[in-house]
Amino acid sequence: MSAQTELPQAASETTGSCCSPSGSCHSDTAAETPQGAVTAVYEVKGMTCGHCEGAVSGEISELAGVTSVTAVAATGLVTVVSAAPLDEAAVRDAVDEAGYELGGVKS
Repeated sequence: MSAQTELPQAASETTGSCCSPSGSCHSDTAAETPQGAVTAVYEVKGMTCGHCEGAVSGEISELAGVTSVTAVAATGLVTVVSAAPLDEAAVRDAVDEAGYELGGVKS
């Protein structure tokens, strides 16, 4: 399972389940990384389902400069693409706000 958030979202894309506009808890399509973007992988403790993935993705996607977030409960990994490197404390706060614990940065 994985949840992916692409920003910005058009209003027409907000229908569907709590997990995604298409009504599924995951997407099989790979997002393209914008040129010059920074990709970081974080370990998040406590995610167990698609709802968890969506909560974590939603909070992290609100950080300035974030262009996409992909959370995978099965591995506990969250991949974040942003315009510039993110402040780890800001990511930690976002994960805490979602109700989970940031385990650390994988890459």
